[in-house]
Amino acid sequence: MTSPVEEVTPVESRVAEVGGVPMSALVREVRDPRAVLVALHGGAATSPYFHHPGLPRLSLLEAGAALGFTVLALDRPGYGRSAPFAEGMRSPERRVDLAYAAIDLLLGDRPRGAGVFVLAHSAGCELAVRMAADERGHSLLGIELAGTGCRFHPTAQRILGGARPGRPTGLQRLLWEPAELYPAEVIGGAHFAASAPAYESDVVARWAPRDFALTATDVRVPVQYTLGDHDLVWRTDPEAMADIAGLFTAAPRVVVNLQANSGHNLSTGLTAAAYHLRALSFVEECVVARQESRRGTGGG
Repeated sequence: MTSPVEEVTPVESRVAEVGGVPMSALVREVRDPRAVLVALHGGAATSPYFHHPGLPRLSLLEAGAALGFTVLALDRPGYGRSAPFAEGMRSPERRVDLAYAAIDLLLGDRPRGAGVFVLAHSAGCELAVRMAADERGHSLLGIELAGTGCRFHPTAQRILGGARPGRPTGLQRLLWEPAELYPAEVIGGAHFAASAPAYESDVVARWAPRDFALTATDVRVPVQYTLGDHDLVWRTDPEAMADIAGLFTAAPRVVVNLQANSGHNLSTGLTAAAYHLRALSFVEECVVARQESRRGTGGG
């Protein structure tokens, strides 16, 4: 009899070529998955954001596989192996097409269980929401959005408001404080840091004030939204959280959460395991809902 451990493959680096563009990812595969979880990192980062090799307890790939999910942490368009091709990715539609094609090629004919769920962090939420709003996104199981928003935290307003082009002074504080909520070896993100593609500054500038609200109305799958209770980038008060929930007018279900004892980088903090379990619980709920829907329509 095969043990559960033998059903899970080691973390692999994979590359798929999409129209001449190499798209890279870290993959932890389960032979017979409940579903596939696609994870999208934030800005100036890469897929290892979700998998610190020295801290397996913090790894989304480890947590997901342990609960029966194949996890694919994709290097977003313009990152990882696709970084040299970033200039041709300024179009949101182009980035969505690349992401969907990369997922299909990286998974190939491997089983996907109940379907694909997308989890995103910070700047990666822009791609996740656009993927869900796209017609192809109507078949997703759902999306989890973490570390994004529409209203900046007062601390972020002070630091970003008068910032000159480039990396604002004080950005480290926004992203990595309170420092006591992170293992010392992850602060600064050395193991996953990368240069952000040029297009991303324009994306970030438009996301909170305009594009988030415009795109969210076309999302027709369940949504969970999470912020760390100590996030210094986005407002975490009840009014701001309710505003986010109200954006998803076509979604069948919207859940908002504050993750206790957490800063902006939810997947690298001391509470990463707690956050991942909560996110994976939502994925499991979406899997069951999909299975019940199929049974109800005679889909098997």
